[in-house]
Amino acid sequence: MNTSVRSPASSVLRTGLIAGAFASVASSMALAVCGRREAGSSSAPHNAISHWIWDREALFRKSPTLRHTVLGYAIHHGSATFWAVLYAWLHANRRPAQSLPAALSGAGMAAGVACAVDFLATPRRLTPGFEHHLSKASLAAVYASFAVGLALGCAVANRPAGR
Repeated sequence: MNTSVRSPASSVLRTGLIAGAFASVASSMALAVCGRREAGSSSAPHNAISHWIWDREALFRKSPTLRHTVLGYAIHHGSATFWAVLYAWLHANRRPAQSLPAALSGAGMAAGVACAVDFLATPRRLTPGFEHHLSKASLAAVYASFAVGLALGCAVANRPAGR
C-alpha cells in the first residue's frame, strides 16, 4: 500500500494546519507592530484577545503575561487555523496550483470574510478584542497580513514533492 497518497480530508487538514500557522504568525507580527505604534505595547492586542476568557480585564492589560498574552495568542492561532482549514477545504487545495495573484486574491477574500464575521456576525463577547487597541487602518493591515500568510502557507503546503 502506498502511504504517500493522502486522502482529501487529510490533505485539507494538513494544508489548513500549515496555512493556519503561517497566517497566525504573519497577523501576530502585524498585531505586535501596530500595537506598539498605536497602544504603546506590542502585547496589548494579543492580551485583548483573551477577553474571551478573562472578560474586560484583558482589554486593559498592556504588559506581557502568561495569563493574557499566551492565551490570547493561542486563541488567535486557533482562529487562524479554523479559517485556514475552511479555506483549504473550499479553495486552496485545487489542482493545478494557483498563480500567485490568484492565490493572494483568494486568500484576500477569505480574510475579508473572516473580518466580516469577526466584526459583523460575532457577539461582542467573542470579537477578536484587538480592535480596542488598533485603528481601522491597522485592522486592515492585520487582516492583509493574515491573507498573505494564508496564501504563503497554502503554497508551501501544496508545493510538489521534491521541491
